[in-house]
Amino acid sequence: MPYDHRKTVRRTLALALAATGCCAALTGCGASQASPQEGGKQPSPPSASDGGPTRSPSAEAGGTGGSTGSVDASGASPGSRSLAGRTVVVDPGHNPGNFRHSKEINQKVDIGTNRKECDTTGTSTNTGYTEASFTLDVSHRLRDLLTARGAKVVLTHDADRPWGPCIDERAGIGNAAAADAVVSVHADGSAVGNRGFHVILPARVRGGSADTADIVGPSRELGEGIADHFARTTGTEPSNYLGSGTGLDVRDDLGGLNLSTVPKVFVECGNMRDPKDAQLLTSATWRQKAAQGIADGIATYLKG
Repeated sequence: MPYDHRKTVRRTLALALAATGCCAALTGCGASQASPQEGGKQPSPPSASDGGPTRSPSAEAGGTGGSTGSVDASGASPGSRSLAGRTVVVDPGHNPGNFRHSKEINQKVDIGTNRKECDTTGTSTNTGYTEASFTLDVSHRLRDLLTARGAKVVLTHDADRPWGPCIDERAGIGNAAAADAVVSVHADGSAVGNRGFHVILPARVRGGSADTADIVGPSRELGEGIADHFARTTGTEPSNYLGSGTGLDVRDDLGGLNLSTVPKVFVECGNMRDPKDAQLLTSATWRQKAAQGIADGIATYLKG
C-alpha cells in the first residue's frame, strides 16, 4: 500500500476494525489503512511457509485462474515485442527492514505539496506474510519478465539497505533514470470483504516542487493497460471498494506520484487483510501471474 492515507476512508476502517479487534494489526499504507501516527502493531517478519522464495517465470507459469498471457487491441501478444532501448523502474513497496527502523521511516520528507512520512512498514496477511515480502517477490518476477523482453530494469531497492528508500527518493530514482515507465508494486490493507486489485493514477497536482501536468495523461494510459492485462492474466476482478469497478483510482496525496516527472502508477494487487485475497497473494503461482499481467500492461503501453 502507498504510504499516505485518506482521512475519510481511514475513519471508516478504524470503526470496522474496532468491531473485529483487528485495529492493532495494521501499520501499512493504502487508501483504507490507518496511518502510522495512529498506532498499530508492526507486522512480524514472514516465515518461509508464508509465501516461499521467488521462482523462475517458467516454473510458475501454470496454475488455475486466469491465463498466462494476453493480447492487445492489435491482436499481438505483448510478449512478442522487444522492449530493447526502454527503461522501466520497478519500485517494490516498502522494505522488509522498515519495521526495525520506525524512527527513520517516521521522519517527514517534502513531497512538494506538503510533508509526509518517509515510508511505512506496509501491511501483512493475518498469517504474517508481509506486504514488503510480497512486493519484493513480485518485483523480482516482473524484473525477470521485462529483462527477458530486452528492457533495462532498475529497482528502487532490493532489500539491500536497512530501511527505505523514502518516498521522495523513490520518485527521484525514476526521474534520474529517465524511465519510460515506473510501476510501484503494493498490496492493500483494507477491511475484510474488500477484494480485488486497483491501479493508482496521479492527479493533476501543482505545488512546491510537485507538478504532474506532463505525466497525468501518459500515466493513465499506462495504468489502463496494466489494469486490463492484470485482470485477464490473474483472473481477479477490479476492486469492489475503490474505483467504481474500473480498477483505477486517482490520488493527489502520494509523494511517489506527486514528485514523479515520468509516467508512473501504483499497483495494489489485492487486499492482504481479506482471507480470500490473501490466499491468492500468498500463492507463488498467482504472484507469477500478477507479474505477468503487469509486464504485459507495461509492454502494451510501450508499444510505441
